[in-house]
Parts: sequence; structure tokens; C-alpha cells
Amino acid sequence: MPVDPEPPDDGSGSPPAGDPGRAIGAPLDPPTDGTGSSSAGDPGRAIAASLDDIHSLLAGLTETVGREHERAAHRERVIDRLHADNERLRHGELQAAFEPVRAALYRLYDLVRREAERATVDADHTPRLLAAIADELAEALARTGVDRMAIEAGEVFDPARHRPAGTEDVDDAELDGTVARVQRTGFVRGDRIARRAEVIVARVAAEPIGGD
Repeated sequence: MPVDPEPPDDGSGSPPAGDPGRAIGAPLDPPTDGTGSSSAGDPGRAIAASLDDIHSLLAGLTETVGREHERAAHRERVIDRLHADNERLRHGELQAAFEPVRAALYRLYDLVRREAERATVDADHTPRLLAAIADELAEALARTGVDRMAIEAGEVFDPARHRPAGTEDVDDAELDGTVARVQRTGFVRGDRIARRAEVIVARVAAEPIGGD
């Protein structure tokens, strides 16, 4: 069997260059820090590099937190401004809604004041005065969206619209269970009942009215 010839010996006892055996058990070159100097044996320099990295990370976090804080403060200012604008708008709308009511109350005040300054008192004039005051008050309520309920004598009693305040005997069976008269006016707000009217309900007497 042929045998490979042994490499020539240069007399130094070391394997020739390029021999793989040179890497076996041979010490590695120490790492450098980029400047050509080794840092493997300098722990202080490694710690300093780590601290620099930490400081850089903390600086980045601080900057991010600062930006978020500024955004949050801006949002708070916007919310406060919108709230203030909304409050001013609501106040203005409320005052505008009150204005028609004030106008009706001004007229009522002038009416009552004028009658209070009359030199003479007319007994026949008092009912008309009170009716005029009631009309002014109803007008003020109408400006708020509440109107007087229209009720006529003889209409069928409706518990949804009427509140019984008493009964009145009648001898006509057709009037039984109808409204005899209104004792207190009711009010409606659109299709809803704001206050039921108090009415006297007619009922057929058990015996003929006036007796035999």
C-alpha cells in the first residue's frame, strides 16, 4: 500500500503554515474593541459600555414619555375648551328658550300692576281680570310647549285625560259617565298628557232627582 511522504522538517519542530494541526489547541487571538486593543481583560471598560447602552435606552424612554405627556396635555386642553363651548351654547339656548316666557310674564305683571293701581274697584270687573290673568299664564306655558287641554261638557270620561274630582247626579241616562264640567284645566305637551284635567263626572241618580 502506498504511503504519503512525510512533510519535510524545517528543523523548528513546528508544523508548517497551513497545517490544520496548527489550530488544534492553539490559543485564540484576544478580541479587540475596534481600536486594535483587547477588552477581554478589562471588565471596567465592558461595564462602561453597558452603562452607555442603558443611558441611551433611558434617554429614549424619557423622550417618548415626554412626547406622550405633551399629547395628553393637549388632549386635556381640547376637552376643556369643548366643554366650555358646550356650556356657553347650552346657556345661550336656555336663555333663548326663556325669552318668550319672560315676555308673557312681563305682560302679566303689567296687567296686575295696572289693576292694582285702579282708583275704584268694580266687582263685575274682577272675574274678567282673573280670566285675563289666567289667559296670560296659559300663554306663558304655551311658550314652553305646554298647551291647555280642550275638554267639553258631555264628552265621555277618559281616565287617561281626566281625573275625577266628584260626581253630579243627572236623570238622563245618555249623560251617565260623561264630563259634567271642568273643575281644573288639564295640559298637554304634544301628544303626551302633562296634567290631567280634574272634572265632575255625571252619573244617573239612583232615584229621580227631586223625588216623587
